[in-house]
Amino acid sequence: MYKAFFGFQSNPFRLLPDPEFLFPSRIHQKALTYLHYGIDSDSGGFILFTGEVGTGKTTVVRSVMKELKKDIVFARINNTRLTSIELISLINDDFGLEVAGKDKTQLLHDLTAFLIEQYTRGNKVILIIDEAQNLTPELLEEIRLLSNLESDKAKLLQIILVGQPELRDILSRPELRSFRQRTTVSCHIYPLTREETEHYIFHRLEVAGNRTAVDFEDGAIDAIHDFARGIPRLINIVCDFLLLAAFTEQTKEISLIMVREVIQDLERENRYWQNHASDPATSASDEVDEQRRDARRDAHYQRKNDVIANVSAAEKLLDFTAYKHRVELENKYVAMDKKLNEMVRMMQDIEGRLKMEVADISAKKGEQMKSE
Repeated sequence: MYKAFFGFQSNPFRLLPDPEFLFPSRIHQKALTYLHYGIDSDSGGFILFTGEVGTGKTTVVRSVMKELKKDIVFARINNTRLTSIELISLINDDFGLEVAGKDKTQLLHDLTAFLIEQYTRGNKVILIIDEAQNLTPELLEEIRLLSNLESDKAKLLQIILVGQPELRDILSRPELRSFRQRTTVSCHIYPLTREETEHYIFHRLEVAGNRTAVDFEDGAIDAIHDFARGIPRLINIVCDFLLLAAFTEQTKEISLIMVREVIQDLERENRYWQNHASDPATSASDEVDEQRRDARRDAHYQRKNDVIANVSAAEKLLDFTAYKHRVELENKYVAMDKKLNEMVRMMQDIEGRLKMEVADISAKKGEQMKSE
């Protein structure tokens, strides 16, 4: 809705893991370097990539996948709440292998044959398992056994585990020490700093098409960072609502008051950080503040609805004007066509009369010649 108003080519804060919007922070650059190293090296161990929800893990992974060489074949698994046979079936299916009606032994045989075939062709095979924190210790052991598939000189399958910090807690269990020992590359993404948050916001505005689309009042970005705690996904959510709020008010200034109101609305509706019940005892001053915030929010929503209604009315007026103009043009074309047809008929009549006159003159000349 607000792209044209701010001069954007795309939505700068949409919640999609688009590699084009990847912010090159120090920690994200480090993650890219580690992943590329793990993929390009011949160590054959596991690659462990973790981070809090919304820190950009999927965006980093997609950026790496986008840059993979042609001799690399990969499969990616997102659903990890599975049984052992379901996991192997998903892996084979993503590699393009037939899985219908096959038991676990047949599936493993097909996977092994596929890996050997790719190795003989000079291809490297990579398996990316996202949301790996949901894997049970039994499934992790199953995955470790898959990593045992190897030739005399190289591993046939490179495995990348992507997950939330709980994955590291799971791998710290004594029964998974064999898995830990085979992890050769490990990287964790941390939230953005205050300075990085500011650079992140303007980076996304620039990628979307207009770095100077809005001006932030002093303290506005501080408030965004404090609420989002440096988590890119939450920064996106806040900034998207801020752009909508600015659009409804037809302004390109993001004030601290506007940021606080948006954050209050988000906290009320989603409670991103609240982990405990609030105290039921509320002071009289708190109630007054709450009523004032409600009044401001209602006024804000009313302004937004008014703008949307005006935009809708303008669109309808433009549609009607365009329709009226098109009808007028069509009527003009019809009138012109009629005039052209009349002119053609007149020309045909004139041509017919001229032919008749020429014939009469020729006949008269013929008679005169005979009489002479």
